[in-house]
Amino acid sequence: MKLIKYERQQNPSTSVEFLGLKEAQKVQAFHQSFPQYEPTPLAMLDQLAKELYVSKLFVKDESYRFDLNAFKALGGSYAIGQYLAKKLNIEPTELTYDKLVSPEVKAQLGELTFITATDGNHGRGVAWTAKQLQQKSVVYMPKGSSQERLNHIKALGADASITDLNYDDTVRLAAEHAEQNNWVLVQDTAWENYEEIPRHIMQGYMTMVVEAYEQLKELGEKPTHIFIQAGVGSMAAAVQGFFADVYGEDRPITVVVEPDKADCLFKTAEANDGQLHYVKGDMDTIMAGLACGEPSTLGWAILKDYADAFLSCSDNIAVQGMRVLAAPMKGDIQVISGESGAVGVGAVREILRRSEYAHLKEQLMINEASKILFFSTEGDTDAAHFKKVVWDGAYSI
Repeated sequence: MKLIKYERQQNPSTSVEFLGLKEAQKVQAFHQSFPQYEPTPLAMLDQLAKELYVSKLFVKDESYRFDLNAFKALGGSYAIGQYLAKKLNIEPTELTYDKLVSPEVKAQLGELTFITATDGNHGRGVAWTAKQLQQKSVVYMPKGSSQERLNHIKALGADASITDLNYDDTVRLAAEHAEQNNWVLVQDTAWENYEEIPRHIMQGYMTMVVEAYEQLKELGEKPTHIFIQAGVGSMAAAVQGFFADVYGEDRPITVVVEPDKADCLFKTAEANDGQLHYVKGDMDTIMAGLACGEPSTLGWAILKDYADAFLSCSDNIAVQGMRVLAAPMKGDIQVISGESGAVGVGAVREILRRSEYAHLKEQLMINEASKILFFSTEGDTDAAHFKKVVWDGAYSI
């Protein structure tokens, strides 16, 4: 594992107000209007915390979200909702599930097609939202994507297929087809002249974050550290932005975790030259949800000003996390976490267990009083691969 530590800026240039508590509560109210809405659980791993000599470990378990086994529908549904509110010329605060599926609104909207590129979870969320709202969806997946994840998306009525391109080129293909066919591109990465929908997707993720905040508050707890995984950086920025707004300078130490084969944020932080740095090629990592080589401009703007550290990890770190969460210590709750969801737990376990990482523990100021929060953003979304890793020991450590 490699770590880049940032010093906190006294005067950040980027505002996080749009990711703060007030906005998060508006987003949550929208999601609460869906009949499938229920808060996902916050698991407390007290026995593992004792084993690792820290005070508390908390895992927000998104495998229960909307029966989709991942958090991604939060972003896609909110962005689509905001797009429709603008199209209908209604106030976003008046936007509810019942209004969007009403015959009057459906007649006014006509038939729309939403298109996206995805490794699986985001596309499934967009397809699910389109189905809920009786609209169409087109989903492209990068080469090497799981057939199981593709089948999940097709089952929701999407026109879905696996391309022969990597993730970032698949995004470009989706953008081209959106323009050619007058479809609506719903992508969680931002670039020049494409920021409104990614911004709303980031805000959509805040339902997960505000739930965790409220659950911790009920327990009388405040995390000292957050380990949050990143692909393009949108979700990590939503988590970072929320806690920065709520706690200001007293916010938790936040560590952004990436696979070493797709660590575009780490490389951008390492260069520290004001430019975005890309990872090219296949990005062959088991952390499919994080296999993104180009940072989101919106996400990086938040992370560069507020994140405390960037960590680059091998696939074995994610494997460690998956196994630890799937086979918990006696007394702890089991969390079924996929490759992308478990890497933070795997990283902390290795940092606290192995002497060669003692310097990382020191740099991150982790000690017996530390209370660490993780977001397990997906369950076994590729169940066959999950079994190979967890049951069959497909990856040696």
